[in-house]
Amino acid sequence: MASPAAASPPSLRFGQVVIGPPGSGKTTYCLGMQEFMGQLGRKVVVVNMDPANDGLPYTCAVDVSELVTLDDVMESLKLGPNGGLLYCMEYLEANLDWLEKKLNQYSDYYFLFDCPGQVELYTHQSSVKNIFSQLSKWNFRLASVHLVDSHYCADPAKFISVLCTSLASMLHVELPHVNVLSKMDLIEQYGKLAFNLDFYTEVMDLHYLLDHLASDPFFKKFHQLNMKLADVVQDYGLVSFVPLNVQDKQSMTTVLRTVDKANGYYFGDLEERNLQAMMSAAVGADFQFNLTLGVQERYVKTQEATVEEEMMDL
Repeated sequence: MASPAAASPPSLRFGQVVIGPPGSGKTTYCLGMQEFMGQLGRKVVVVNMDPANDGLPYTCAVDVSELVTLDDVMESLKLGPNGGLLYCMEYLEANLDWLEKKLNQYSDYYFLFDCPGQVELYTHQSSVKNIFSQLSKWNFRLASVHLVDSHYCADPAKFISVLCTSLASMLHVELPHVNVLSKMDLIEQYGKLAFNLDFYTEVMDLHYLLDHLASDPFFKKFHQLNMKLADVVQDYGLVSFVPLNVQDKQSMTTVLRTVDKANGYYFGDLEERNLQAMMSAAVGADFQFNLTLGVQERYVKTQEATVEEEMMDL
């Protein structure tokens, strides 16, 4: 009797590749999203793609550390952490048959790929891009979820750097892309925002930020450079952000809906009912301005005038 597993091609599978700089909350996001989607009735598996991530808080279905670990590479090849991680991803690229065999054990699941935090993997190094490309050939429909710390909004120089990194990642990875401002509850931990939150999420006229940079003697001499960087970001017009607090169900719902639109996932009947029950009190939650305004009211301390009064003045 013929084996049924060997005949049919893999069915269509959906998922997210979670990328971003170190400490941006990728592993916490994967844990929170796994639990959140489980409550919606969606079967989820998490794939650890980081050979340096040895303290996993979530249940891991596929772990790249079974194939290669950063510690072993650094010890055997006498490489530093950056070079060692690049080698690990090149080694995974050369052994994609191992990854395919592991993933084929989960045919009817939604996938979360928890990726390493080395920025150059997503801006100019090709191994991770090639792995994502091969996943697409295996009938995966993926969206890239790029997490950055929300408190960078409080520093104009760092925010422009975040914009450049986000844009470079979008162009290099070549997947549907969702940029996320993580840790919204800590957005003003290192300083006050110069503008309303929607200025940062929608990436409005960056020349207003340049005026703030010009007031700093250190950045004043780089004014022309900063202006050109801002022009590049705005000329592409691709970068925007979705605010996220992983402990807030409404925030998680907004991010999940945005990602589902990006990768083409369609809600099932059971999941839609659970989602509607969860969002029954959130009237007009799809209206982006009201959504951002609600996030600002929860996490950003306003000054003398309220946000509504400031908008009426404008």
